[in-house]
Amino acid sequence: MKQHNIKIRTIALTGLAMAALAANSVLCRLGLSQAAIDPVTFTLLRIASGTCVLCLILSLRRKPEQPGGSWRAAVALFAYAATFSFAYVSLPAGTGSLLLFGAVQTTMVGYGLVRGERLSALQWSGLTIAVAGLALLVAPGASAPSVTGACLMLTAGIAWGAYSLLGRSIADPLSATAGNFARSLPIAICLFLCALLFGTNLTASGLAYAILSGAVASGLGYTIWYATLPGLTPAQGASVQLSVPVITALGGAVVLEEAISLRLSVSSLAILGGIALVMGSRQRSLSRIS
Repeated sequence: MKQHNIKIRTIALTGLAMAALAANSVLCRLGLSQAAIDPVTFTLLRIASGTCVLCLILSLRRKPEQPGGSWRAAVALFAYAATFSFAYVSLPAGTGSLLLFGAVQTTMVGYGLVRGERLSALQWSGLTIAVAGLALLVAPGASAPSVTGACLMLTAGIAWGAYSLLGRSIADPLSATAGNFARSLPIAICLFLCALLFGTNLTASGLAYAILSGAVASGLGYTIWYATLPGLTPAQGASVQLSVPVITALGGAVVLEEAISLRLSVSSLAILGGIALVMGSRQRSLSRIS
């Protein structure tokens, strides 16, 4: 009975964490599409509110700790957050999330290849399908996303992939994330001060969207995810993340009334299916080795 309750708790927390990660895209797009906030101010408020929540959670632990992290990771985090915000000026939520996820996973797989990791034939097939899906998503056409927005979101994905790689061996990811958020805050403030020369935009609703993104979707979302990870196998942890672009697309359709086009549907199947093949094959290989 106890084991059953733990399993239900893990499933519930995992679903909540994935919904929180997807909410970042919906909240950002909501604020920018309504011209309720500009991307620079959104980035600053997201990082600032995320820093406050993460540091507060660290202070409430049984053994309060100082934030960890590094400046390299903080720069990667800021690069992700800033390009993410600018990308959503012109991208629909579902398209942006799919581009982000595809770029993150491709970056991490590409890093492994550079480091000498070998892929099986099935993994190569999956990677090829995923890259083809990305190409289809950004290919010219009536329903093609903004070129500028797509490039910015792909850059955000590369930055988040680099951030993930820098944190692979971290023993306490929550502490590291809090420290990285805190270190990225001065960079975000500098960007904001530069943006003041050209004018910024902030309304009450924009303020609410940015704080919800930073404090709830990012701060609490990452906290829940890191608390859930010990209850998941590596394969499960990697696989459930495939749900984030799907949840985002559904959220965009409901909240923002964004259409789920045929291009987005086919690209989603190719990208998520291809990445699932790469992840699944990798985990089976690791299981045989161990």
